Amino acid sequence: MTEPAAPTFAADNSTPERSTYGVGPWLGEWPSEERYDADLLEHGDTRNVIDRYRYWNMAAIVADLDEHRHPFHVAIENWQHDMNIGSIVRSANAFGADTVHIIGRKRWNKRGAMVTDRYQHVLHHSDVAAFVGWCATESLPVIAIDNVPGSVIIETFTFPERCVLLFGQEGPGLSEEAIAAADSIVEISQFGSTRSINASAAAAVTMHSWVVQNRF
Repeated sequence: MTEPAAPTFAADNSTPERSTYGVGPWLGEWPSEERYDADLLEHGDTRNVIDRYRYWNMAAIVADLDEHRHPFHVAIENWQHDMNIGSIVRSANAFGADTVHIIGRKRWNKRGAMVTDRYQHVLHHSDVAAFVGWCATESLPVIAIDNVPGSVIIETFTFPERCVLLFGQEGPGLSEEAIAAADSIVEISQFGSTRSINASAAAAVTMHSWVVQNRF
């Protein structure tokens, strides 16, 4: 079946430049492909999704993402209900991570995820031992991100294509158990007065470094 003609949007959503704010109802003959959501076609799509996914239903978006997710995973220790977890999940979605792993508490603050967790695979592990066991089964090296003795600065580290990037809590960082279980420990270079940077910022920097090394 041929691709349907591009829709004509309502006047207030008429240019691609404004698509970040959403698009209005689909004007004209509706497409017949199963990936489209009838409610979105009728009422418009104001979700924070790229233009390619406008009017698509959630299952179709997830299925399409699964076709080209990157082979790195992201893991976060969740002992203190850290609010940064949601932002890390959002960045994982943006950088095309395969799966996000929550270690410790199963419940986490999803506000920062901005509903991107709906499109991102998320697995829970009861503790570090369970997480490490899963990584061993999948033959995935664990790359811990923390500024502790023995760490390697990120600018000199070569990220494996298949790996898990492990992050700790805001403030205390990674647990001793997590540090001990890591195959490598990487530190993000800093040049100011503060000892550490925000956990979600550290995660975004690290994921982008992986992308630069492995996809360009």
